[in-house]
Amino acid sequence: MVADDSAVIRGIVSRWVDADKDLVIAASAVNGQDAIERARTAKPDVIVLDIEMPIMDGITALPLLLKARPGAKIIMASTLTRRNAQISLTALSLGATDYVPKPTSLGGGAAVEEFRRELMSRIVAIGRKPAASGKVSNQGVGATAKGGVFTLRKASPIRPLILVIGSSTGGPQALAQVVSAIAPQLNVPVLITQHMPATFTAILTESMAKNSGLRCVEGANGMKLEPGCIYVAPGDFHMTIKGKSGPIELSQSAPVNFCRPSVDPMFCSMAAAYGTSVLAVVLTGMGADGRDGARAIADGSGTVLVQDEATSVVGGCPRLWRRRDSRRRFCR
Repeated sequence: MVADDSAVIRGIVSRWVDADKDLVIAASAVNGQDAIERARTAKPDVIVLDIEMPIMDGITALPLLLKARPGAKIIMASTLTRRNAQISLTALSLGATDYVPKPTSLGGGAAVEEFRRELMSRIVAIGRKPAASGKVSNQGVGATAKGGVFTLRKASPIRPLILVIGSSTGGPQALAQVVSAIAPQLNVPVLITQHMPATFTAILTESMAKNSGLRCVEGANGMKLEPGCIYVAPGDFHMTIKGKSGPIELSQSAPVNFCRPSVDPMFCSMAAAYGTSVLAVVLTGMGADGRDGARAIADGSGTVLVQDEATSVVGGCPRLWRRRDSRRRFCR
């Protein structure tokens, strides 16, 4: 279901969805109140929800939609302003699954194509029914969804000197829990790459600082790494380090895995700088970003932890650890 007061947005999103043989538009709504009524009867699996609408806006409608259609996945869609970025992150804490920035102009071009790609990939990923999950025993041996067996690697015996985290769809919610949990005992630098545009990464950084009490900053060229500080890759920039303790280097080189910032460049630079003393974490997300970097860390005898599929909003990134080309290589 698409809920947006713009007939143009409703029209183009409907055309994109109809072009996919596995998807169907269950309903269209012109405001939040209309969306709630239609959700009860149309029973959509995924709802694309605008923020700014007359009569009832998206953030007001969100909890009522979740009540009217339990289990529905809601993607917030809004123009990329600081206010809407803040509202979108608030919506995630209230139960929305993800967000997609809308271009300010729908006249065509790269911005509209990026919106189409981002929106449709999320609809497909979060709308997909979860696959059977491989199970891991206490002895570190598990089974893949297709019945194959893998053996988990042992963690590096070296105490970690740095923590690096990569996350995508569902990442802000997972990061909030992780950062809050580790805050009291954190004594190493933490670098985070979360797939987000620039305005969103600034809001995310501020939110983590407020909720954890830690020093959280967006990474900048030349920054040295300090224990207990969290560095977030700014939107539209890859973030890497040149050596132990930095300095941080930002780059607008080509997107990696369709992403900028990308997890792979950050992980690979950590493998080169820290070797056995890097601890990497792959959180919820879709796509393949983080796979090659995690392999580099594992090949250097560092440690990689992966969020399980059962708790992931989308299991794409976590699922990579069960695939034939990567199992036995960087699992932990």
